[in-house]
Amino acid sequence: MSNSRLILSLLFRFILIIQLLSRVSAIRKDPNLLEKRICRTTVQGRYLRTDDNGHVCDALSMDPQSGCCFGKREQFSCHGCNLISQCCNSYEFCVSCCLNPARTQKELALKVKMAKPVTAGAYASVFDFCTGRCRHNSESVVHENAYLSDFHHCFSLPSNSTAGGVDRNPELKLNGIHVVVGRQGESCDSVCKSNGQSCVPSKLSVLNQCEIMQKYMSCKGACLASIGADQPAEVVDDAPRHLNPGACLYTRTQTILSCDGSHQHTRRLCPCA
Repeated sequence: MSNSRLILSLLFRFILIIQLLSRVSAIRKDPNLLEKRICRTTVQGRYLRTDDNGHVCDALSMDPQSGCCFGKREQFSCHGCNLISQCCNSYEFCVSCCLNPARTQKELALKVKMAKPVTAGAYASVFDFCTGRCRHNSESVVHENAYLSDFHHCFSLPSNSTAGGVDRNPELKLNGIHVVVGRQGESCDSVCKSNGQSCVPSKLSVLNQCEIMQKYMSCKGACLASIGADQPAEVVDDAPRHLNPGACLYTRTQTILSCDGSHQHTRRLCPCA
């Protein structure tokens, strides 16, 4: 009798072990548990969110466990974005558009400093770059309290992050700027005021390039480096010969660029908004 009980006891334990092993195996094979990941999302907007997969949805359309947008949605949507200037009228769609690997090169984005000081750290991921860059930056405001345009969420790389440190398309930075050629001897403050606008000093450096000046001025006497608070500018045709009549002038000393500078023999190229 005792032998029968021992055999039954051993058999019962064996069955329990088999059942436990089958449950563990089923858990390990559950694809939902293996593929489940937690999404990072934007938090700036009141209604919309963008997850780090590049999907945009409202707060009610997010998986409460993973934080990801669920359902079939367009990935890397650029809705409401100007793809030339790389600026959008919505923060969430700016982040989504920016996350597209075809628009933002990871190796360049991760080299961008989060702030101006040399000691500032770089972004840890493309998502960090996009969420940070799409917030209002200094290039999208005028006088620190007004936007240049409705498209003030921009994700373009800073000019010093492009290949070789060369700004390959500087006109992208003139989105929302009215470029005006002034009258002889007139300052940019005066030029912009006469058009009901204000001079944007941060954009003078963008205009201070030969390729830009040649699009707005004739530059018949070439494009020359000079020193003066009135630059970028063009020397008027009737100026004394030693001043190079007809030439366009730019300065290599960016710190002297000024909206109130003027010269009696030049016409200024001015950024107004």
